Amino acid sequence: MKDIGFIQGRLSPIIDGQIQAFPMEHWRDEFPLAEQHGFPCMEWTIGSQEPLLKNPLMIPEGRTEIRALCQKHKLQLTSLTGDCFMHSPFWKADGKKSEELLDDMSKIIAAAGELEIGYIVVPLVDNGQLENQQQMDNLFSGLEKMVDHLKEANTVFVFESDFTPDRLKKLIDQLDPQWFGINYDSGNSSALGYDPQEEISTYASRIYNVHVKDRLLGGTTVPFGEGNADLPKVFKLLEQHNYQGRYILQPARATDGDHAGALCRYRDQVKGWLSV
Repeated sequence: MKDIGFIQGRLSPIIDGQIQAFPMEHWRDEFPLAEQHGFPCMEWTIGSQEPLLKNPLMIPEGRTEIRALCQKHKLQLTSLTGDCFMHSPFWKADGKKSEELLDDMSKIIAAAGELEIGYIVVPLVDNGQLENQQQMDNLFSGLEKMVDHLKEANTVFVFESDFTPDRLKKLIDQLDPQWFGINYDSGNSSALGYDPQEEISTYASRIYNVHVKDRLLGGTTVPFGEGNADLPKVFKLLEQHNYQGRYILQPARATDGDHAGALCRYRDQVKGWLSV
């Protein structure tokens, strides 16, 4: 059975009512908790609520501590979600600001490479949504500048997108599969009303990472089984198309404060679906 991990923050208290945020006060605590509850991997997060250099991943001493915690608690950092890219997308900036954001992106790539993080999720949704051809052109121009950095770090960009299956395939087909792929998010797709059969059959070979989430049609994240995502169908389709990556839990937050208990229940649900 494939590894089932979680996105950083799901074992920490909720911050300012946000579903997802970097757990600045509790990030160290998640390593022993992950080991205690049998999680083999975690997806790091870089959010927008703190300056970039406050994230320990972006500081040499922080990376040393992260590496030691991973070794001590047998936890692998397999991927990184760059919510910072969504909140401050270089493809929507001009001139000096665009160059600054690209420089930040190159630093994140280098930091991820030092910790052997294989995938960096770049969200093309919400504020990062591609709205016109100029933004699309800016995206491709910036990505071209990032290729050498990706090669040096031996890491891959995976895009989370609200595009229809055909549009997303057209986008990803223009990019080298060695360095660019897709992060399939079951919740985002279900909220948009997309058919997983059409999605996965259209671009299955480019799905390198999967976020497991459930959302209401046109709405927010909800517990697994309460939204529009047909998760058993999603897993079956991915397995049929020989998906080789990991499943990263990105579920609704616990309402009773038992975040570890909720995450374990979601993990067990996924295990049940994968074993059918």
